[in-house]
Amino acid sequence: MYSRRAFLAAPLFARAAFAGQVRIQSVDIYNIRIPVTKDEAAAGLMHSYNVVEIGTDAGVKGYSFAGPGAAQLPAVRELLVGKDLFAVEKHLADGLEKWGGVEHALWDAIGRIAKQPVYRMLGGGSSRVRAYITCVWPGKADQQHVSYREQAEQALRLQKAGFRGMKIRAWRPNPLDDADACAEIREATGKDFAIMFDRTAHVPQIVGQPVWSFDTGLKVARALERAGAYWLEEPFARDDFASPARLAAMVDLPITGGEGYVGMRDFQQCLLHRTYDILQPEGRGSGGILTCRKVAFLADGYHLPCILHGTMGLMLAGWLQATFAIGAEWQEVALITPPLLPQQQWAPGARVLRNKEMYRIEDGHLVASDLPGLGLDVIEEALKEYRVA
Repeated sequence: MYSRRAFLAAPLFARAAFAGQVRIQSVDIYNIRIPVTKDEAAAGLMHSYNVVEIGTDAGVKGYSFAGPGAAQLPAVRELLVGKDLFAVEKHLADGLEKWGGVEHALWDAIGRIAKQPVYRMLGGGSSRVRAYITCVWPGKADQQHVSYREQAEQALRLQKAGFRGMKIRAWRPNPLDDADACAEIREATGKDFAIMFDRTAHVPQIVGQPVWSFDTGLKVARALERAGAYWLEEPFARDDFASPARLAAMVDLPITGGEGYVGMRDFQQCLLHRTYDILQPEGRGSGGILTCRKVAFLADGYHLPCILHGTMGLMLAGWLQATFAIGAEWQEVALITPPLLPQQQWAPGARVLRNKEMYRIEDGHLVASDLPGLGLDVIEEALKEYRVA
């Protein structure tokens, strides 16, 4: 056996000898709520997270802020405690796929041991990525109460802050209305600002309308194409691999999707059917960082881009590591409540970080931290202070 002191004192190249012996000693999942005012909460400031904390017998901890609910803790403990920290592939096969945010915490511990960011350990060379911002206005989910002018004003606000793109819901009762919104946003921003549309057709109970027929999807796609849209996301049901492929073959507008798939099987079907022009694995829901990396490998074999579905705040750390490993063109930041900018909506989370900055934003790009693991310098005392009993 080795001592903790010997392990921590070992140079990086020597630590590989310890890698197979690092065991997961403890797992905890708990909620933190960072105090904000009622007005700040109403405005949409993000102040609550489910934290995953992984302890190892090497004395190193890993953290994720994208955990499941605490009710999942017994099952996660049974799966991981006493197991090899580095056996991420085996843990996924044994059921960890269901809890991608827990997988993020494993990678955080591994990166802290190796003293490397996760994206570098997975072969990534890029350390910055363009961010597009997904905006959802308070009120009706279908956004019919939001004027085209309001959407254009938010796009201009983001563009002035340096961001290069914005995504909005294609949920209005008259689906062609969103093409009119696109035209007004395009007129305001000019041609160099990407305008994406998300139908999220798999959840008619949320959209409030049935899944589009193929003819409706074709009409909307052609109208969005004329209006200068950048892509149309998930226009049909997620288990319909044929209709998006047929639509993509008939329009130049990219058709995208994939956020709802867990594991590799459905992504494989997408590639076999040529379902989408761009695959969009979910950084947590699809299984975690390693699964997203594997999806990108598959997509590369078919010459298709892979761009992760997104999140925001402290949770985004794991998504970014996967994005940087892949070398993706964009990272979605979602969901932002207008008129806030991402940095404003995330601000409370800085209270649990020593460096007080979650990620650098430079000219509309998210820039990788040079810190190991997920890149967050966590203050343990702050987590204890804000932990919900």
